[in-house]
Amino acid sequence: MFERQQKILEAAVRVIARSGVRGLRVEKIAAEAGISTSLIYYHFTNRAGVLQKTLEFVNDRAATYTQEAAASADRPRAELELRLFGELQDTEAIRENSTAWGELRASAVFTPELRAPLGESTRVWVAEVAEVIRRTGSRADAEDAAERLTSLVEGLSERWLSGSMDLDRARDLLRGAIALELDR
Repeated sequence: MFERQQKILEAAVRVIARSGVRGLRVEKIAAEAGISTSLIYYHFTNRAGVLQKTLEFVNDRAATYTQEAAASADRPRAELELRLFGELQDTEAIRENSTAWGELRASAVFTPELRAPLGESTRVWVAEVAEVIRRTGSRADAEDAAERLTSLVEGLSERWLSGSMDLDRARDLLRGAIALELDR
């Protein structure tokens, strides 16, 4: 990816995190990135192209920080915990990324072209988590457990980010859910 495209996508994530997908305007992205709107159209063709690439960008960033968090694990259960807790870190980058992801997911209800790529991103995340669950030796159905845990992480993240729940409570609930899933 070119440096300028990355700058545009970073700006799009910030705009979506602040204003939602419905508030996403190419002019806002251009102002946030400090570039012209024509440059955005040159790289992404239209608003739908910006949305599609922003979704990919958000997903790639999330994969990077969750995999980095899990890299230090010495056993599968610790890897699972670190991957899932990677989404519940109180950093500006993760707050912004998670907020944008939630906005993109919510807007897919009204933006059909986002449904397939969101569904694929979710399937990949669930499959990765299921693979780690299988390596833990748990008797749980790995796919079902992964689906429940990743869904819970998304819900806890949204509650934490919206101020409905504090981060410690979200982490405690996730810790308990992991134990319930793996220690059946």
